[in-house]
Amino acid sequence: MIRQLFIGAKARRARRMPETRSPATRSPDAGVTLIEMMVVLVIIALVAAMIVPNVIGRPDEARVAVARTDIRAIGSALELYRLDNRTYPTSSQGLDALVKEPVAPPQPPNWAAGGYLGAVPVDPWGNAYTYRSPGDTGGFDLISLGADAQPGGDGANADIIHGQAMVEN
Repeated sequence: MIRQLFIGAKARRARRMPETRSPATRSPDAGVTLIEMMVVLVIIALVAAMIVPNVIGRPDEARVAVARTDIRAIGSALELYRLDNRTYPTSSQGLDALVKEPVAPPQPPNWAAGGYLGAVPVDPWGNAYTYRSPGDTGGFDLISLGADAQPGGDGANADIIHGQAMVEN
């Protein structure tokens, strides 16, 4: 009789208490727990704390790197123009000769139908690149005057010249 009472009480308790599952048997439809979410947020914050100061603290270095890359790309387009036409565009034709066929003499005999650049870029500080042909040392000069848009300077204000110190520091 005691045994029947014990079994009956156990059965009544089982009907009243919801079934609990261990975390290992949680259904795949269950959401993310608050602890898991907090761990992910802490990891993201730690990674951001290490990376953000390095990126935000160097905008001038990034602009100099972009200017160097632009100058290399424009220089390559100028070399292609020269290979097709046996000469660089004149200073008066400028870098626009890489985008659309020049109408001013000398006419390029073999100008590429699609051009050599999609558009003439401006330097990262919003200034036009300076182009001269013939250049001071023959060929052409291609220059970004840097952040201050003035000849000379140091750091971000230094001139970036095609063929000179194009190795990134």
